[in-house]
Amino acid sequence: MSIDVPLENLTVAEKVQLLERVWDDLCQETGNVRSPEWHKAIIDERRRRLAESEITATKWADAKERLLDLGK
Repeated sequence: MSIDVPLENLTVAEKVQLLERVWDDLCQETGNVRSPEWHKAIIDERRRRLAESEITATKWADAKERLLDLGK
């Protein structure tokens, strides 16, 4: 199946809203979605870097606000 979404016509806010709707729907499919192995490697590396203060974390609400500000 192919889904054509005119992303070039969407604002940043609309794109974020679309991502949230897709993510919320995926979360309802517990057990049916498996992450590829390389996801674990990336998460492990990010956890290590976070523990060693090489990087910092941002709350989703703050990141979302910054993304939405980009579209203004």
